[in-house]
Amino acid sequence: MTASFIPSPLPLAARPLVSAGASARAHFRTEHQREVINRLKRIEGQVRGLIEMVDSGRPCEDIAQQMSAARKAMDKAFYRMMACSVMEAVSASPSEVDTFREVERSTRILEKYA
Repeated sequence: MTASFIPSPLPLAARPLVSAGASARAHFRTEHQREVINRLKRIEGQVRGLIEMVDSGRPCEDIAQQMSAARKAMDKAFYRMMACSVMEAVSASPSEVDTFREVERSTRILEKYA
């Protein structure tokens, strides 16, 4: 994970437990959505390439290698999306109880789909 997606350079313990401004959260969400969409578009291109490889009769090992790369790229997109969910929960929750609840919700999603 890259540091460019962390909404504050301060560690969690140093950040105040007040919610960030709505416009800051909206900007963060917009930037993050753009990042995820770009990743998905690259994956879409990889899948199109896989179709062409199968159509042209490329060796199974070459296709398997590209399938593995596409699968790993999809996993990275999923984890990036979930990281954003957790970061939003931490930065937007008005209380520690709400933060805990939101992080727990994200954890359940990770357990179910990861």
